[in-house]
Amino acid sequence: MGLNSKIKSLIFAGCSIIATGALAGFASSRQDEKSCEKVSIKIDNEYNNYFIGDKEVKDLLTREGERKLEGLPNRSIDLKNLEKRIEAHSFVKEAEVFRGLDGNIHVSVKQNRPIARIIRQDQDVYIDAEGNILPLSDRYTARVIPITKSASLKLDKVFFQDSTGQAYLSLLRFVEDDPFWKAQLAQMHIDGKGRVSFMPQVGEHTIEFGKPARVEQKFKKLMIFYKEVLPVMGWEKYKRVNVEYEDQIICE
Repeated sequence: MGLNSKIKSLIFAGCSIIATGALAGFASSRQDEKSCEKVSIKIDNEYNNYFIGDKEVKDLLTREGERKLEGLPNRSIDLKNLEKRIEAHSFVKEAEVFRGLDGNIHVSVKQNRPIARIIRQDQDVYIDAEGNILPLSDRYTARVIPITKSASLKLDKVFFQDSTGQAYLSLLRFVEDDPFWKAQLAQMHIDGKGRVSFMPQVGEHTIEFGKPARVEQKFKKLMIFYKEVLPVMGWEKYKRVNVEYEDQIICE
């Protein structure tokens, strides 16, 4: 390619960039001149949680109706500020607020996912899949496993962020994600030494799980107990089943 051809290519590329920028600026200018006529809200209920609804989101957007968005020119609407306002809600994990080609506002909300409920003397709380502590809601009650604990343990956000707490969080996620165990395990208890036990929905036995290690292996052993032992011996036969130790199930 000759020198003149290179220069022409560079000039063409430069003009293309300038033209694209001008068009984008023109489009943005036209958008700013439009007004918002409608606010569309979409809430992700992937996990069938209903902690926040359209009304709550709209109240957050409008400061309880003090500043309605409908009728406002786009140039006076701060989309990032609206996102931050929605994400300040305890049960909102992520929020996206954007403007459509028609000038209207679109809101997309993803909710937090509680995976357990911590029973406390003062006030119960939820814990989500990342170990964050969430308050209870007057609007909706999540069907998650309740956790009781020894008085010496403090199950807070700090606990669930270190390596020890992460193991308990992984155990809770396993239970939440497995349809059978989520339905069968009625309650979880953590004693002063950090050992876990479960009370089942069906049966009078206590499941002694031990520390939250080798989680998948322990549940496989427990499934053998449910499939092969209880149907033969009867659901009322045993008061405790221990899967804490490797390669053995202790039933009494």
